[in-house]
Amino acid sequence: MAEIRPFRGVLYGEGAQLSRVLAPPYDVIPSAYQGELYARDAHNIVRVILNRTAGDAGYVEAGDSYRRWLAEGVLRPDATDALYLLEQAFTAEGRTLRRLGLLARFRAEDAERGIILPHEHTRAAAKEDRWRVLNATKANFSPIFLMFPDPAARFAELAAGVMSQPAAAAFSDDGGVAHRLWRITDAAAIERFRQLLGAAKSYIADGHHRHATALRYRDAAGPDGAWTLGYFTPMDAPGLLVLPYHRILSEGPRLEIAAETLRPRFRLRPSASAAEASAEIAESTAPYAFALAEPGRGALVVEAEADAPSMLPPAVPPSLRALDTYFLHQAVLRPILGIPDSAVSYVHSLAEAEQALAGGSCRLAVLLRATPVQQIVAVADAGQSMPAKSTFFHPKLPSGLVIHPLVA
Repeated sequence: MAEIRPFRGVLYGEGAQLSRVLAPPYDVIPSAYQGELYARDAHNIVRVILNRTAGDAGYVEAGDSYRRWLAEGVLRPDATDALYLLEQAFTAEGRTLRRLGLLARFRAEDAERGIILPHEHTRAAAKEDRWRVLNATKANFSPIFLMFPDPAARFAELAAGVMSQPAAAAFSDDGGVAHRLWRITDAAAIERFRQLLGAAKSYIADGHHRHATALRYRDAAGPDGAWTLGYFTPMDAPGLLVLPYHRILSEGPRLEIAAETLRPRFRLRPSASAAEASAEIAESTAPYAFALAEPGRGALVVEAEADAPSMLPPAVPPSLRALDTYFLHQAVLRPILGIPDSAVSYVHSLAEAEQALAGGSCRLAVLLRATPVQQIVAVADAGQSMPAKSTFFHPKLPSGLVIHPLVA
C-alpha cells in the first residue's frame, strides 16, 4: 500500500535551540503568534512556512531565506539517508499520553487508488498558498499526518528497538509537548518499517492541502514529483488523540428559546457551565449529543432520541449519518435554530469557547464530542468528506524538525 523510502533530511545544526526555531503547522498559527515566532529567532521556520511579507514578495522571501540558511550552515543535510522516529509526550484531558510516528518520504497517491485516503474537502486558496511555498522552496517543511491500522501493535515493537539508542534531538514546544527524535539508518530496520506500512492503506489525518499540493506537483514535474514528506502513526495506539472543534455562533436564539425549539425532538438537561456540559456530552451514548452555552446563562446538554437519524434525508450515506458534526449542521443549526453558516466560526479547545463566552463575544457556543477515529476511517473508506472543522488531532507536528527536499 503506502510506499515509503528513507531520505537525507535537512535539519537545524547542532547549536540550534529547537524550541526557538521550530513552529506548528502554518494553519494553526494566528497572526499574533506569527509575530511572536518572528521575534523569537531570526531563523525561525515560520519565516518560510508562513512569511508575513504580503503578495509575491513573501514567497520569494521564503525561498531566499531557506536557501540562505542552507548556504550559511544554519540548516544542514543529514550525512546519510534515514527514516526518523518521533515521540511526542503530552498531557491532555487529565491523561499523560505518548504518540509515536515515523517521518518518511512517501509517494502521494490519488484517492481513487485506495492507498492514501482523505476525509476532508480542500479549499482553493489554501492549496494555492501551499503550492507557491512549495515552488519557492522545493522542499516540504511540515509532514502530512497519516494514520494506518496496526491491530497487532507491530509498530510499537519496531519503535522500541530504535528507542533503545540515544535520541538525536529533544525539545519541548510552547504547549509543553516533549519531543524526541531518532534517526533510523540500519537497512534491516528500514525494511521492517517499509513492509509494515506497505501492508495497509493509510488515512490522511491532517495535511489535506499539502497532499493535494503534492499531487499537483507530481502532475507538473512528473512521477518523481509525487514524493513528499509524511508522518505515519498507528490508529490503534492510545496516543492518537482527536479533540473536538467547537462552534462559536455570532447570532442565534436565547438559550431558553433554543430549549423550547429543541424539546420536541431531543432530551434536554440544564448544566451550570460550559465545562460541566462538555464533560457530560463526552460521556453520552446518544446517537448525537452536543451542548449549547450562552454568555452568563449557563449551558444546555442536548441528546438526540434514537429516531434522530430520520431527521436527515434518506440518501445521506451511513458514514456521514453517524457524525455529530454532520447532524448538527444539516439537521439542527439552520433547519431548527435558523442559524446561517455565515454565523459559525470554530475553536478547537474548551478554553477558547469559555473565553468567548466570558467575554460576551458570541451569541452561543456549541460544544461537541470528539469524532472517533473509526468514524473518520468510515468516511474516508466511503469516499466522502466530513464537514469543515470536524477533527483536531493533538498534538500538532512541528514544522522544520526534519525538512524533505523534493526529488524532482
